[in-house]
Amino acid sequence: MPPQPDFTTRLGGWLFRRRTLVPLPVALAILTLRIGLAPPSAALIAAGVALTLAGEALRLWGVQHIGAISRTRSDRLGPLIASGPFAYVRNPLYIGNIALWVGFAVTARLLWLAPGILVVLAAEYHAIVRWEEQMLESRLGDGYHAYASRVPRWVPSRFAPSRFAVSAPGAASARRFSWRQTLFSERGTLIAIAAGYLLLWTKARF
Repeated sequence: MPPQPDFTTRLGGWLFRRRTLVPLPVALAILTLRIGLAPPSAALIAAGVALTLAGEALRLWGVQHIGAISRTRSDRLGPLIASGPFAYVRNPLYIGNIALWVGFAVTARLLWLAPGILVVLAAEYHAIVRWEEQMLESRLGDGYHAYASRVPRWVPSRFAPSRFAVSAPGAASARRFSWRQTLFSERGTLIAIAAGYLLLWTKARF
């Protein structure tokens, strides 16, 4: 009988199916809090925007390789993707999400909030990843285990992609979706970013 998942893994499964809602408390805090605002600074705003754009650029790179399967809310799994950013780190989309939200906090001049967002989202995504890894190991077996043993979960350990990852057992052939397909799949996030900055601009005016 397989071992029962621990609390973190069970929580991760629950969060995975609701991961669109995970950042909503963060968004609410950024858009409503005015406590401890840093002085207005063009450099600060530019840094926040740059961090947000970097996070979205990482997401676009990842989506270009993984496709629309990244949007599923069920436990349906696609093939093992070991190309693009997935050859450097196993969870580039979640890293991109964290950078996005920290960038929003910096843009909003809520510097004290940025570390809290980093910790909260990192904890939530860690739980989700624990659940995803259990699913991948049970369904993809040795191919995923070998991939995970060579490619870090969160922090890349090399500047060049893992040669093993690119040809990981069970991995799909390296491919890229077209930019049209990528942007269509990522349209919800792009709209949310635009709406977020519009709301931040409105907040700054009142």
